[in-house]
Amino acid sequence: MERVDLTAMPYADETFDAVICSHVLEHIPEDHKAMAEIYRVLKPDGWSILQVPIALNFEEILEDPAVTSPQARKAHFGQDDHVRIYNRKGFVDRLEAAGFHVVLFNLAETYGVEEANLYGLSEKDTLYIGTKRTV
Repeated sequence: MERVDLTAMPYADETFDAVICSHVLEHIPEDHKAMAEIYRVLKPDGWSILQVPIALNFEEILEDPAVTSPQARKAHFGQDDHVRIYNRKGFVDRLEAAGFHVVLFNLAETYGVEEANLYGLSEKDTLYIGTKRTV
């Protein structure tokens, strides 16, 4: 594990077979750059689990670059260091715009709630799996 700037990763193209990015993108103002970087560093047929908080009842992604103070961010986005709240469609659309083929996967539906709980997932948690498809 390394801590890097997701919008400018210090790795060559097609370095990794897999990337896990869990609850990071909602903190990054230019999330499209981060998504493109994750895609860039994946090898062909590589995959990524991309997790963010999702508001299932939102019609659109909630973001406003003018909201900058920790107090305002907490009021708008529910946490003082978040810059947006994603909705499902908007998150998938952004991942697809970065080049990913996206599959939504609910571990509890496939393997049961107990199995999902072993991995810290609830019965409602959806994994967003983005793959870098070769042509």
